[in-house]
Amino acid sequence: MQRGFQLGLLLLVVQLFQEGLDTIPVVTFTVLLFNVYLYMLPVAPLEKVCMNLQLVYEYKEWGRFFLSPLHHVDDLHLYINMASFLWKGIWLERRLGGAWFLYMLLVFFLLTGVVYLLLQALLLKLMVDSQDPLVGLIHECVVGFSGVVFALKVVNNHYDPGGETYMLMIRVSNRFASWVELVLIYLIAPRTSVIAHLAGILVGLLYTVGPLETIMRTCAGLNMCYSGVGRQNPQHADYSRRYYPSAERESDISGMTEEEQIEMAIRNSLNERGRARQRHFQRPTEEEVALEELRRNRLKRLEQLSNQTRRRI
Repeated sequence: MQRGFQLGLLLLVVQLFQEGLDTIPVVTFTVLLFNVYLYMLPVAPLEKVCMNLQLVYEYKEWGRFFLSPLHHVDDLHLYINMASFLWKGIWLERRLGGAWFLYMLLVFFLLTGVVYLLLQALLLKLMVDSQDPLVGLIHECVVGFSGVVFALKVVNNHYDPGGETYMLMIRVSNRFASWVELVLIYLIAPRTSVIAHLAGILVGLLYTVGPLETIMRTCAGLNMCYSGVGRQNPQHADYSRRYYPSAERESDISGMTEEEQIEMAIRNSLNERGRARQRHFQRPTEEEVALEELRRNRLKRLEQLSNQTRRRI
């Protein structure tokens, strides 16, 4: 089934150009375009790709697990999910880096589906009879990227805990924004899947306050000497200390006398040699050789200037 160009798509195109195509990171832009592509050219009708516990677990239709999040009911459904994903994706991909953001998206994509099915199984256990109000939640069949978007929302709010957002003219702290939005969306649009949104929130919490991030870093081999996003890689930190020993040197050097500059250069050189004795031998890179040569030339020039000054004196 091929779709035509619709209002939601037009609104999404307008938002993309408002953001600026050159400012959208690669992973965010690619995922967004892939969702649009599958909306325009869906793999199958929605009743063949939507997901619920009975179809996936009992009837073994595992393809629904992977196709459901990538299909949308209509153009406005697509627009709402992609517009929200666009803003969160831009911010998080710039903060975390493209590789980690892609990795996180893949994990969230899988886990939101797993948690959704587990929540449906739990509701099935709690259901008393066929007249139970939980029946509608158990038999719903969902599509859409909103579960992943809610997970990203939790992560985004985690990195800005003191921030605030407005929902229906109500100021809400970022700490509770996801929960408030979960309730408001369900009240405004009861046909939306509260279970899918809840699954996204729970996956986001597993990442921010649970063990998920640690597990992901362990699996990716990035857990060594690392306890959180934004901490500098120890190897890069050592590189900075070696070749830029003092942040104040560049800003204060202009106010130093020539002899003070010589003393600083000699002191840094001696410190570097002391650290070099403690490290195992490692073949230097071309960049390290060039920086070392530059440092020695600067030291030699400062010594020559000092000698000329002493001769004049």
